[in-house]
Amino acid sequence: MELTGLLLDYAGVLDDPGRDSADVPPLLEVARHARRSGIRTAVVSNASGLPDPRVADDFDAIVLSGAVEVAKPSREIYLLTARRLELEPQQCVFVDDLHRNVVGAVEAGMVGVHHRDVESTLEELTVLLGLEMPPDLAISR
Repeated sequence: MELTGLLLDYAGVLDDPGRDSADVPPLLEVARHARRSGIRTAVVSNASGLPDPRVADDFDAIVLSGAVEVAKPSREIYLLTARRLELEPQQCVFVDDLHRNVVGAVEAGMVGVHHRDVESTLEELTVLLGLEMPPDLAISR
């Protein structure tokens, strides 16, 4: 089944500035690029709100545990997010910096990516989603 959904945690993933401490965090740029490429995107967070509410405009869905009354790593939050994106869990990639949350997503049927650093996460997402990254997001070798 083709992977057509990208779900990302906010704190520790979307706000990771990477090595260059860019003005716009690299994985936020990746999410924007993925969405422009036809990938459905969502933020899945255990926070009660987004630190920067403007980020919501960059995603197809925002799922906050405080609003939906279920938290990561419960499989229900991942299934709910997939439904909101109108996708099957098997069509989704979930990225989080906490291993237990990645395990929860995998148990819900998603592909999980444990975020450790921007470069390795970018490399995995490029392969999994078949995205050709713009030069400013490409992995430097």
